[in-house]
Amino acid sequence: MKKFIRISLTFLVLIAVTYFFLPQYVQKALIHLTPSIDDYKIFNNRTVESGVAQPWKIHKDYNSYNLSKDERNQMESLDPVAYLVIQDGKILYEEYWDGYSEKSLSNSFSAAKSVVSLLIGIAIEEGHIKSVDQKVKDFIPEYNHPQNSELSIRDVLTMSSGLDWDEAYSSPFSLTTEAYYGSDLPKLITSLKVVEEPGKKFNYLSGNTEVLAMVVQAATGKSISEYTSEKIWSNIGAEHDALWNLDSKDGMEKAYCCFNTNARDFARFGQLVLNNGKWNDKQIIPANYLKEATSPAKWIQGEDGKPLSYYGYQYWIIDYKGQQLPYMRGILGQYIIPIKEKNAIVVRLGHKRSTKYINQHPSDVYQYLDIAIKILK
Repeated sequence: MKKFIRISLTFLVLIAVTYFFLPQYVQKALIHLTPSIDDYKIFNNRTVESGVAQPWKIHKDYNSYNLSKDERNQMESLDPVAYLVIQDGKILYEEYWDGYSEKSLSNSFSAAKSVVSLLIGIAIEEGHIKSVDQKVKDFIPEYNHPQNSELSIRDVLTMSSGLDWDEAYSSPFSLTTEAYYGSDLPKLITSLKVVEEPGKKFNYLSGNTEVLAMVVQAATGKSISEYTSEKIWSNIGAEHDALWNLDSKDGMEKAYCCFNTNARDFARFGQLVLNNGKWNDKQIIPANYLKEATSPAKWIQGEDGKPLSYYGYQYWIIDYKGQQLPYMRGILGQYIIPIKEKNAIVVRLGHKRSTKYINQHPSDVYQYLDIAIKILK
């Protein structure tokens, strides 16, 4: 018995010593294990301030649709926290789970990438950036060397940068894990090198969006939270301030993810797409840029070897029953989907998404759209 105790204590000491010498971001990854939609509680945040609230109107047929048993089973099989359908600026259907409500914050995860794309469009319109073809090196001096000097903003927007980023979610030692749990995003991003010719092949890398955020920050002299608040969030009727997770206290936003708000306010990004970049009579996003951003970057080779048909400038594009729908997407099933034909927006937030894919899209996206179309009828 004493021998067993000695061996056990020795083993525990070895684990403790090993843990002590691991990088801090690996220690955090081992503590928290997997990302959560409530991770704003464990990170430093910067507030994205709202302006004058413009609450959504309530549709006369609000929540009159009853999900069938099969629809509810589909909906609840992936641990949702919110499902929202808005049509003609009015809430037609909404439901919340797991103690969440219309005011609950939830992490956008990679849906935030689309927000950063919108900031690029605004910065171009305001003259801070010349065009999407301007070189990244003009804003990130560390990229002014032969290997990175030809990288353009367009290459980064279309996920065709060729940068040596490791988009691995399961390894505690990957760059993605370091970006999420680490404390110095600028250092991580400026260390990247172009290893494949840019502008040729689609390769989804979260580091690309962080590059774009650094471009916006350098071009405007403002944090992306401040710029988002000033140019978008305070102008589209958001009812609540949002939070953007940071890498450290007063540090850099985790721009590739981690914009935190509620389903009703997330829907406002979808409404901007429906309105071609306008909110009421004010042009928030340049219409020509938004059209490009939400159209397939067909000059890029997709993962299927064909011209890219499912991605634009940090927006996914799904072919749903002959309609090309641009949408925002996060890894745990965060979806903001505008449906122009119906003048409608679908928002789904939750803890999981399907692991099955149909044409580069998680299969549950189709399920949420199928249900929404029935609600909209």
